[in-house]
Amino acid sequence: MKRRVSRSICLAILLVSLLSAGGVFAQEKPVNLESKVIDSFDDPEGNPWFVMGSKFSTAEFPKVASVNSWPISIYGYNPADKDKLKTLGVAMLFDRKEYNWVDVVPGKKTGSGDSVKYEPQERNLPGRVAMLDMWIWSGNFNYYIEAFIRDYKGIVHTIYMGDLNHVGWKNFRINIPSNIPQSKKYLPKLEGLKLVKFRIWTRPTEVVAIPAGAEEPAHKKAIYFYFDQLKVLTDTYEDMYDGDALTSPELIEQTWSSGK
Repeated sequence: MKRRVSRSICLAILLVSLLSAGGVFAQEKPVNLESKVIDSFDDPEGNPWFVMGSKFSTAEFPKVASVNSWPISIYGYNPADKDKLKTLGVAMLFDRKEYNWVDVVPGKKTGSGDSVKYEPQERNLPGRVAMLDMWIWSGNFNYYIEAFIRDYKGIVHTIYMGDLNHVGWKNFRINIPSNIPQSKKYLPKLEGLKLVKFRIWTRPTEVVAIPAGAEEPAHKKAIYFYFDQLKVLTDTYEDMYDGDALTSPELIEQTWSSGK
C-alpha cells in the first residue's frame, strides 16, 4: 500500500513539473537574431574614425589611416571588389612603458583642408544587442582592448574584449552583459545601445616601441593594429500592437518638436 501511495505521489509531482515546464516554454518571448554590420571601414570619408592617446604618447602619435587590406578568412585571397576593401589602421607610439592607452573613436568630419575637424559621434547599435563582433590584426603585442557602450540612461559600460597578443587577423566576439538595460517598461520599450569607442591598453611589461636605431623614423618604431568588419548579433523582434506607429521616433519628432 505504501509503495502505491509513494508511486502515485511521484507521478503527480512529475505531471505538475511537466505542465509547469510546458507553460514556461509556451510563454517564451519570440526572438529574431540577425547579424548586422555597423561599420565595414570601407568608407572612411562617410564614416570617419579618429584616435586619442594618453599623456606619454610620442609627438604626432597616435595616428589613424585607411588601408587597402582585408582578412582572408572573410573575403578570401582575391575578392572581386578588392580595390574597394579597406581596414582601419591605428599607429601608436609612446615615450615610456606604462598603462598607456589609445582611444579609437567613431566620429564625424566637418570642414576641409587645414580647417578639417573631427568630432565624436557615437554609433547606434540596432535592436537588442546580444553580441559585439570585430576582426583585429595584431603583431603579437601583449596589449588588450575594451569596448565602451552607453545605455539609454547615459551610463557608459566598459567591456573587456580580449588580449591582443596574437599574430595577424583574429575574430573578437563578446557577449553584451544582461545587466546592461536595452528596454524599459513604458512605450516605446526598446532603448538601443550606443558604441562610444574602443580603447587599446598597453601593459607596463610590454614594449611601447619597436626596437630601432635612434636615427630611424618614427613610423618604423610605431606599433600597428588594424580593424575590420564591426558588427553585432542582435534581436530585432518587436511585438506589434494597435497603435504601435505612434511610438515612431520620426512621428514624434515631426509632431511634437516644434513647441507649438
